[in-house]
Amino acid sequence: MTTALPHDVLGRPLRDLRLSVIEACNFRCPYCMPADKIDDDHGLDAASRLSFDEIEILVRGFVQLGVRKLRLTGGEPLLRKRLPELVRRLARVDGLEDIALTTNGSLLAAHARALRDAGLRRITVSLDTLDPALFRELSGGRGELATVLTGIAAAKAAGFAPIKLNCVLQRGVNEAGIPALATYAREHGHVLRFIEYMDVGTCNGWSRERVVPSVEVLDRLHAQWPLQPLDPNYRGEVAARHAYVDGAGEVGFVSSVSAPFCGACHRARVSADGQLYTCLFAGAGHALRPLLVQGEDALTSYVAGLWQQRTDRYSEIRSEAGASRRHVEMFLVGG
Repeated sequence: MTTALPHDVLGRPLRDLRLSVIEACNFRCPYCMPADKIDDDHGLDAASRLSFDEIEILVRGFVQLGVRKLRLTGGEPLLRKRLPELVRRLARVDGLEDIALTTNGSLLAAHARALRDAGLRRITVSLDTLDPALFRELSGGRGELATVLTGIAAAKAAGFAPIKLNCVLQRGVNEAGIPALATYAREHGHVLRFIEYMDVGTCNGWSRERVVPSVEVLDRLHAQWPLQPLDPNYRGEVAARHAYVDGAGEVGFVSSVSAPFCGACHRARVSADGQLYTCLFAGAGHALRPLLVQGEDALTSYVAGLWQQRTDRYSEIRSEAGASRRHVEMFLVGG
């Protein structure tokens, strides 16, 4: 059994785990899972997914290695059958301090109360625009804004507060909607996060020209609602947080392109089929399923060894010659 908590080559501990519970998604967002590149039936093979028993062993093992925060992702995690049952099991894991979920919100209204009762602590909803027509376009023609807003309201009524809203900005696509999103978040008590468009995966056609730098967004918001910077909640926090001076909450910025934060990254990702990725931009994963058969001790020993060899810092070397452009697809590891 592993006793010493592992640190990677750059001295970074393992603290957060993002765990995909399903590869399938009912949206086809162009920056993640474009419809012309990903088949409609992708990820629907249940046999390839980790079982609830395997997931519980995996989470217990990662907690032994220092993980304290778990985020359930997809694909779209609410497509996983009996998800509240899984949350209830994971909420009982000793040492795990926080369980969160990232969702597109389309199925949230039907599940929010059960998830809250099961022990889910926090919810993040992807929301790139408040324009109904653009929303439908950005979901690959599969989502309706009204359904997602109803889901957000249901989550708030179930006791999730504040709810985080993630907006991926793309130049020439949705940056005109920045004030409307900020107004909505301020009025409803949600925490909005603007995320720079990143070169995740291999099929989203990324170009730097379509990145809207966070400082530009900050300046626009500050001109309308004065902002002041906030200290991080913890070392390695991804979003740079700012409070509205008028007291109407906060807004955050995730600046992987313009201001990389690799140096403090303590996050691992596991896909629905049990592949460990030590970076969002990793080119290959490490199969954990064979270790799960052997139990927690075998898993923790293997993962500790991998983590101690970790050198990932892609966002800091993105522009350097030789930086690999072969990345795991975002829909496999939840972004």
